[in-house]
Amino acid sequence: MKTVEKNISLAEIKAMAQAMFGDLVKVVVDLEKQIMVVNAELHADEEALLLANGSKQQNLWGINLYPELFNTPDFIEFDSMINLRPSWNNKTRGVDDQKIQKQIIELVNKLVTP
Repeated sequence: MKTVEKNISLAEIKAMAQAMFGDLVKVVVDLEKQIMVVNAELHADEEALLLANGSKQQNLWGINLYPELFNTPDFIEFDSMINLRPSWNNKTRGVDDQKIQKQIIELVNKLVTP
């Protein structure tokens, strides 16, 4: 796992994807701290690392990045078990709130460099 606070290259994400799942990298973003943790087998592991370092649950969202689809709408997939939060009105593994999706896209675009 790697915590990304400033940036990470697309080449590094591609290497991580090839080593772990072949075509994707699991990521958990912290929208408040504007950071993300990448490259774990489970989103829950990334989430646990962020929580241990002071992140708040309501700011954490699980996504997948498909490096071969960089600069396309399919680069980011909003799909993680950690996103299931019926008490916060997120009733799917996706990210139901379009505003939150936009914030996630902006953060990923800021942190991932070509």
